[in-house]
Amino acid sequence: MRFRTTALTTVAALVVALAGCAASGTADAGEAGPGKSWARDLPVTRLTPLGDEDGFVPEGGGLDPADDVPALSELDPDLLEAVREAADAALEEAGIEVLVTSGWRSERYQRYLLESAVKVYGSEEEAARWVASPQDSSHVQGAAVDVGLTDAAYWFVEHGARFGLCQTYANEVWHYELTVEPGETCPTPLEDASAG
Repeated sequence: MRFRTTALTTVAALVVALAGCAASGTADAGEAGPGKSWARDLPVTRLTPLGDEDGFVPEGGGLDPADDVPALSELDPDLLEAVREAADAALEEAGIEVLVTSGWRSERYQRYLLESAVKVYGSEEEAARWVASPQDSSHVQGAAVDVGLTDAAYWFVEHGARFGLCQTYANEVWHYELTVEPGETCPTPLEDASAG
């Protein structure tokens, strides 16, 4: 009985401590918002998974460009408008549905992607070809979107410049940034994310 009482007291103290951390973790209400809570520095685990507040889009899924979720609402407004206009044109002109498979990401999400890429590719150097650091990521800055599915990505290759959207990396046909004025010619894509 004494063990049970001690265990319950310990659990209760832990719950109170965690609740206090959560309550005091956002000292300034002005800091509240996507990716700006006390949880932003926690590692991604099954207990602290990625969520909408990180800009997370489930693998194999995608967002309608008109959706109102942080992965889209935290994008640069001009980029979001260009993506929405391009998506409308792709559907109207070619019957191609455009999905945003990734948009804005929290630093936490980007760090998780980079750590995962190191595990998959076996080295930081190879991982950097595919995933930028949180400090360098245009996704974290709200300046990039990944589009899908494949036919939509290739439609953007052909027509994205009409909207100022250019493929940034040669090895990522899905990654677009607002690089030129609408109607201008896109620059040649960089070899990969490690090149720029």
